[in-house]
Amino acid sequence: MWKNKYTIDECNKICENTIHDALGIRLTEVGADFLKGTMPVDNRTVQPFRLLHGGASVVLAESLGSLSSVMMIDHDKNICVGLDINANHIRAVKSGIVTGVAKPINIGGKFHIWEIKITNEADKLVCIARFTVTVLPKGTI
Repeated sequence: MWKNKYTIDECNKICENTIHDALGIRLTEVGADFLKGTMPVDNRTVQPFRLLHGGASVVLAESLGSLSSVMMIDHDKNICVGLDINANHIRAVKSGIVTGVAKPINIGGKFHIWEIKITNEADKLVCIARFTVTVLPKGTI
């Protein structure tokens, strides 16, 4: 499926010195049709009641969808940027690691739509997000 399939090491290298470092996000697997990553539930990612912050879940979801789109475009001609994200927070998490998996819903020439499911260590759904990316001609931004 991937136009530019990166290794996990390459994916994590691209994400150095970004919000990934601040939140402890690590990309862990590039599958045939998915990208997987993890994020700790700790002092960096919880809200004042010590539960996983919904915004941190959204950062994980958008990060996975964005990098997935990067692997789908012609880098000589295009760039991709987030256009819209929505997330439903299903279950609270107090500690541990959450895992996100981005899978394509639709990959078009101008728009990519991703579904990202985030689960806890017991593989229970924590958050589900839908993320839309727009593909723009290089030099637009």
